[in-house]
Amino acid sequence: MTAYIIRRLILAVVVLLITSVIVFLAMRLLPGDPILLKMTSSEMRGTSPEQIEFLRHQFGLDKPLFLQYFDWVGGAVRGDLGVSILYQDDVWNQVKQSLPPTAHIGGLAEFFGFIIGVPLGIVCAVRRGKWLDTIITVLANLGITVPVFWLGILLMYTFALELRWLPAFGYTSPVDDFWASTRQLIMPVFCLAVFPVAAVMRQTRSSMLEVMRQDYIRTAWSKGLRERMVVMKHALKNGLIPVLTFVGLGITNIIGGLVLIETVFNIPGTGRLMVFSILNQDYPITQGITLIIAIVVVVVNLIIDISYGWLDPRIRYN
Repeated sequence: MTAYIIRRLILAVVVLLITSVIVFLAMRLLPGDPILLKMTSSEMRGTSPEQIEFLRHQFGLDKPLFLQYFDWVGGAVRGDLGVSILYQDDVWNQVKQSLPPTAHIGGLAEFFGFIIGVPLGIVCAVRRGKWLDTIITVLANLGITVPVFWLGILLMYTFALELRWLPAFGYTSPVDDFWASTRQLIMPVFCLAVFPVAAVMRQTRSSMLEVMRQDYIRTAWSKGLRERMVVMKHALKNGLIPVLTFVGLGITNIIGGLVLIETVFNIPGTGRLMVFSILNQDYPITQGITLIIAIVVVVVNLIIDISYGWLDPRIRYN
């Protein structure tokens, strides 16, 4: 187990390095100048070329690309992600301000995706071919195909503008006002959780159908065990292995959905901050957020891989 974890950590470092190179070069290949983009037309008229060059030097943009990359990576290793060109503030400060709404909404969506999708998938597998299986499967197919931004706009129009039941946009911390926070989160979390619920349900159904055909399950049935005992004790643990893999991969979908959801509902989260930074070519913030997302994805997938041994004792790490 220890050797396996060490190998995975080494691989994780390689993945993070490759990700850092890609995002660094991609930002530099975008047309435009971040120094000029942050200035208004009146500021540009009153700024001399020498002052612009001074700003380039201040943010290290006058250095060769490889030096800029090594300066950024070296700072990131020390926990310094640089200073935002647009906000003139430390990147960590901007990320810390925008991370709580993103973690709150994304965590709830992933949580509901698992606790709702898994039971629905089990029910569909046990009642395969029945009317309940048909209805849930059709709804799951719709949930996978529906565009998140379209669903968000539709919910906003219906429940915020027409019925006036829920606020149209914004975010309030549950610590400040739990009721207001709950009302503001209903539509964003619902939009973001639709795909995880549908996808986890389909994966659970497929995995459980495969497990239910195994010989040891037939043996359990032949012993006269109750249905709940057969499903929950003998079939579910093995059936959850592919589902956990899918949940780990689904985190990337949650992050991608957050970018759209935070933009539609005007939530001051990391996704909207990243979109705004990309549009304004704020290199440090975009690179920092991408690196943090990559670290989260790598760590979660490592935890899920290690959990396989707990779910199935036959799995050994060499």
